Amino acid sequence: MEKHLVKFESSFSIDCVIFGFEAGELKVLLIERSDEPFRDWLALPGNLVENDEGIEEAAERILFELTGLHDLHMEQFHTFGAVNRHPRGRIITVAYYALIRIDGQRELKPGNFAKKALWHSVNDLPKLAYDHTEIFKTGFTKLRRRLSYQPIAYELLPEKFTLTQLQQLYEAILNKKLDKRNFRKKMLSYGFLKELDEKQKNVSFRAAKLYKFDRRKYSKIFQNELGVDMQ
Repeated sequence: MEKHLVKFESSFSIDCVIFGFEAGELKVLLIERSDEPFRDWLALPGNLVENDEGIEEAAERILFELTGLHDLHMEQFHTFGAVNRHPRGRIITVAYYALIRIDGQRELKPGNFAKKALWHSVNDLPKLAYDHTEIFKTGFTKLRRRLSYQPIAYELLPEKFTLTQLQQLYEAILNKKLDKRNFRKKMLSYGFLKELDEKQKNVSFRAAKLYKFDRRKYSKIFQNELGVDMQ
């Protein structure tokens, strides 16, 4: 006897936490919704997974449709399944995060139900739609932990950067002030920073030296060597 399978509507969604760093501030990519529920609210880029696609494929599609960004390396970091997290029924969401450089080369192009796509400082986020504030906080915690054992700084900084920019990045992620002298001494002692014969250009203050990461050496630094205790 031939069996007839019942197709269920999608009850899974994807939400994306995309971090960037600009002008000394850590930022997260948000959209302004144009549809109900939560019309005109800020939210993380997210949508339902279609019945004929995998979640990795869905994550790429959803981010592109809502923000215009593509070809990002995104990683899953948590699944959120509270019963009442969505006003229209039981929907479980898989959260992804990614780190990118905000360099003006990636233009934001809002689409679908996103009225706007914008970078927003993590320091003054308003309450977000759905449970997206919780999703953001979980992703931010993941980022802080990752800073101590994986080479993520070069994913957020320009290819050439100053020691001040590097310190500002650490301070933004760790949410703490670091002693300038101790931080620089520690970072330079690792040997993964290559000093360039260049300085900042087009600045109104004294130009600082520029550095690059030696990614091979940087990747070999272990968790205890890049600890957060730099005071």
